[in-house]
Amino acid sequence: MFSTPNPAVSFVSPFKPRSSFSLKCFSFTNSQPSKGFLVVRCSLADGNGSSVKRTTLHDLYEREGQSPWYDNLYRPVTDLLPLIENGVRGVTSNPAIFQKAISSSNAYNDQFRELVQSGKDIKRVYWGLVVKDIQDACKLFEPIYDQTDGGDGYVSVEVSPRIADDTKVTIEAAKKLHRMVNRPNVYIKIPATAPCIPSIKEVIAKGISVNVTLIFSLARYKAVIDAYMDGLEASGLSDLSRVTSVASFFVSRVDTLIDKMLEKIGTPEALDLRGKAAVAQATLAYQLYQKKFSGPRWEALVKKGAKKQRLLWASTSVKNPAYPDTLYVDPLIGPDTISTMPDQALQAFIEHGTVSRTIDTNVSEAEGIYSSLEKLGIEWAYIGTQLEDEGVESFTKSFDSLLDALEEKANSIKMHSL
Repeated sequence: MFSTPNPAVSFVSPFKPRSSFSLKCFSFTNSQPSKGFLVVRCSLADGNGSSVKRTTLHDLYEREGQSPWYDNLYRPVTDLLPLIENGVRGVTSNPAIFQKAISSSNAYNDQFRELVQSGKDIKRVYWGLVVKDIQDACKLFEPIYDQTDGGDGYVSVEVSPRIADDTKVTIEAAKKLHRMVNRPNVYIKIPATAPCIPSIKEVIAKGISVNVTLIFSLARYKAVIDAYMDGLEASGLSDLSRVTSVASFFVSRVDTLIDKMLEKIGTPEALDLRGKAAVAQATLAYQLYQKKFSGPRWEALVKKGAKKQRLLWASTSVKNPAYPDTLYVDPLIGPDTISTMPDQALQAFIEHGTVSRTIDTNVSEAEGIYSSLEKLGIEWAYIGTQLEDEGVESFTKSFDSLLDALEEKANSIKMHSL
């Protein structure tokens, strides 16, 4: 969490504004001090004295074609408005985010009480709370969705992590969640577990847009791309332009696991590779993206209006304080990509991030790092499986913890109403 900034303090932007423009940036907090979120507002004053609010996030999208998204959601959802004003173009959520939001805020109390008193069971109460947040956020991002003809402005909501090992149940859950939200700019998040790869194909084939989450390896990413294309081809739709998808490729968690393994190996060569694995693999993922979304098969889909399944960099906050705080943002900038950033990463990038195409400037170096790790005995298949298991377990724990807390709270309400 951030310390509360002084709204009167300004700082110098690391970017050189256009000639004849002056740039000033001011910080202010949102309406919930407990969240501690810092929003940076930059004003470009032209020679005529008028102001146009701009931040590095606008530059990121307009100059390099990368969409900055916010990896968080809570009430009041209107706290997203200043973020949108500052260049955020979409939102991602997950069970851990909702567990934190709902359990630490009174903003959900009134709706929670109404849902409980209407006789709904605790799972329906949970989804009632979540779906309202998603719908309200979708409304705020709808102008961006419309302006980009469905290219941006999405809000993501995840199916229950409890069903990550069940193909058919995931398909039905995704369809139901899509009906419940009933917004054109919602992404239904489905994990990239082996049982859910067929689910992704079927849900896409039904015309539902999907955010495929928890991707930790190149092999699984390839399967995700194939599932997207398979789904488009199986849809039978003559116009594919409204069925879109993103592939959420996780970054920092890769270094967290591999760094521990490198430290255990302990050789100078191994220690020198710490903090390099995640960006290297992500760089190679972008190469795979470019390769797969070209050629005859893809071109046939493009003729029907298909849009590329964009790569979304997830888990972009730095876990090791010894690393630069923009380590998982600055080196992964490139066209047709998304970077979803939690508070810390977003603040760091706005303050001192570098807007420059970097994703394919060091491909040979990335290949060398990837190969060197294999030679040291690091098995990428193991890394992918281990992190996937940890991710599903973590989200399930958050989901179950919140349901338990809501159940306890609901029982208290029922007791008092007797």
